Amino acid sequence: MRLRKFATFALPAAAIAAGLSSSWIVPADHDAIQYSKGAVDDPVSRLQKRLDSGAVKLKYEDEFGYLRSVLKELQIPQSSQVLVFSKTSFQAPKIGPRTPRALYFRDNVTVGFVRTGDVLEFAALDPTQGVVFYTLDQGQSSKPHFDRRDVCLQCHQTGATMGVPGILVRSVTPDRSGMPIMSAGGFITDHRSPLKDRWGGWYVEGTSGSQTHMGNAIAGGDEKLAASEDTVNLTSLNHLVDAAAYLTPHSDIVSLMTLEHQTQMTNLMIRVGWEARIAMFENDAINKSLGEPPGVREATQHRIDTATEDLVEYMLFSGETKLTDPIKGFSGFAEEFQKSGVRDPKGRSLRDYDLHTRMFRYPCSYMIYSEAFDSMPAVVKDRVYHRLWDVLSGKDTSPKFANLSGEDRKAILEILRATKKGLPDYFAG
Repeated sequence: MRLRKFATFALPAAAIAAGLSSSWIVPADHDAIQYSKGAVDDPVSRLQKRLDSGAVKLKYEDEFGYLRSVLKELQIPQSSQVLVFSKTSFQAPKIGPRTPRALYFRDNVTVGFVRTGDVLEFAALDPTQGVVFYTLDQGQSSKPHFDRRDVCLQCHQTGATMGVPGILVRSVTPDRSGMPIMSAGGFITDHRSPLKDRWGGWYVEGTSGSQTHMGNAIAGGDEKLAASEDTVNLTSLNHLVDAAAYLTPHSDIVSLMTLEHQTQMTNLMIRVGWEARIAMFENDAINKSLGEPPGVREATQHRIDTATEDLVEYMLFSGETKLTDPIKGFSGFAEEFQKSGVRDPKGRSLRDYDLHTRMFRYPCSYMIYSEAFDSMPAVVKDRVYHRLWDVLSGKDTSPKFANLSGEDRKAILEILRATKKGLPDYFAG
């Protein structure tokens, strides 16, 4: 089966250099995937089962509806709150500079809240099926119910999400109403993006020194955003947003950076998994039609290896934008995020931030501990582990991994040995 190519919404230069300026749209209805028909097992569907059984009940508040209760049940910290005022949601008419949408997240689920909105929005990660979208009516009910919303794939399954149902952080040029100025273009951002291209249409609380960004700004008559002392290094957003209208007064810069990394890591894991499932489905069909014994064909292995390499490079922060000044947030998110990390005997964790010259102290994605990573097909995980070993053991010292010093590689390897279940035996050598 041939897959359709789809041009993305202006990706950052780093992504273009990485060959990700366009992606094949993977057919969600392929027999090996069955996105719409297959059973799902994600944080929202699990919560629905608990609601249906009577094990939990959601509490309703006049001001926030079910938001606070949902965050508690999904174990999402309020400190993760980030605020986006660009009209880039299906509830766009109710979003603007004075009434931004609030997003809250953890590793496998994101919740969107719009002031006076009709529903809460959810993007929940099924370990194999990818991101599944839901809404929850904000009207008080004796039986709250999460409704699946596959129509969201119109925006959430494009080249910008690696061609699979996924999530993204977009940086746009907003006008005074929050409407993106399409002629000004924009960026899909992650840890490889220059800070100057990030967070257009978002509120950003936190300091970044001399490093500018597009946050907190509204385009003037020339349709351009201009960073200034009024938009960068803000320690409070109280003059921009009614803090009492949200669970917290923050839109933390570190939370935004973490969300950016997580979105593309999520998309890549699902993309590689889907590629492998389809490749093996077609591989087995070819073997059967030719009367050959079961086995992975050379072309199939090449296809999987090529897709896997993008994932390995991303999870080891290849091409990460270097920080020239310290980054600091004020919501407490960084401290809470780090505390949740699994630690080795030396007290080190892949969730430990650096925020002086790079994002994390030990540049290997914490998403390696996720269900989505562990649920990737065995043929993918085997390849990922082999490539990680090549790089971390020093066998692969190619320029694309020049961001990793010898000390970095040694530390990451030691952390994984002590904390990651299911590592191949050769990691102990």
